[in-house]
Amino acid sequence: MKTILAILGTISLGLGVIGIFLPILPTTPFLLLAAALYFRSSPRLYEWLLENPRFGPYIKNFREHKAIPLRVKIVSVSMVWITLLYCTFFIAEAVWFKLFFVALAIAISIHILHYKTLR
Repeated sequence: MKTILAILGTISLGLGVIGIFLPILPTTPFLLLAAALYFRSSPRLYEWLLENPRFGPYIKNFREHKAIPLRVKIVSVSMVWITLLYCTFFIAEAVWFKLFFVALAIAISIHILHYKTLR
């Protein structure tokens, strides 16, 4: 079971890394899931993730404060809207698909903005 949890944690970490570049995938939830899975499967992987200079601060800040830094909020919401509006105007042809992209952008924005702002 620990091996399966470690594999799932690694997949979650991979999705979190992809989420850094693709705003449709949320980075922080995948990193938090990876941390939880690593915590249950491998203390070594868990410590590595928390001490990682790129990923550790996301996890530590969220665990301690349940908040997202203002800069991260601004970049995240901006990238979501830029990407999904591009898809709405240049990719989607069907009206229902365009409405889906706009609704998705609204839902993701609400989700990000409902967290407290870490200063």
